[in-house]
Amino acid sequence: MDGVGSFGAGLAGAAFDPVFFIKQPTTVLGILSWVFSLVVFASIVNEGYVNLGSERLHCVFNKNADACNYGAFCGLGGLLVCSIFFLLDVKFQQISSIKDRRNAVMLEVGASGFWTFLWFVSFCFLANQWSRTAPRTCHSTRSADAARASIAFSFFSILTWAGLTVRAVQKYLLGTDMTLFTTDHLDGVAPVTPYPSAATGGATEPSDNYQSPPFTEGLEAPAPTYQVPIY
Repeated sequence: MDGVGSFGAGLAGAAFDPVFFIKQPTTVLGILSWVFSLVVFASIVNEGYVNLGSERLHCVFNKNADACNYGAFCGLGGLLVCSIFFLLDVKFQQISSIKDRRNAVMLEVGASGFWTFLWFVSFCFLANQWSRTAPRTCHSTRSADAARASIAFSFFSILTWAGLTVRAVQKYLLGTDMTLFTTDHLDGVAPVTPYPSAATGGATEPSDNYQSPPFTEGLEAPAPTYQVPIY
């Protein structure tokens, strides 16, 4: 949701440029976050549960079902949040209200910071449980690789979501600085024009209180009063 003016209000109503949109740092970070969330979710759902000779499936992370559930939750939730903010970024230029733009940016700041924290917890939780997992717990190397991939991409998600948080905070600070000059627009009141409008029906000439003395014809310049020196 990059733009100029108060929360990008200078770009309101502009035509959508897909090339410019894709090249934005916020869009790149959002796509990477979506991919990382997909990897974590797919790794846990497909290979995160193993069968140790019984009909019951056990979580590959030290048989702790909470670890698999939390990792899958972060992966699925990250997918949904990234998709929602991607659509919001596409429609952001069509929002003309500064209040709505400000609320969207504040939502982005809060959600990005919150998911940065969730991914940090996911990385610490999965890494801790994996370090306690006995080698015989893993039914195959595929399950072990899936567990390592979940831990690694949880760490990568911390970086991308932290980058999204920084970008959102910078955008909010820039928007608040610009709104200092557009406070009249926040309440839907048209700004007061400091200059009076020109009267209709013909222009009026400004009155001049100063009057120059009338021109007197035949007025001769006074004769010089100096004396001729005597040698």
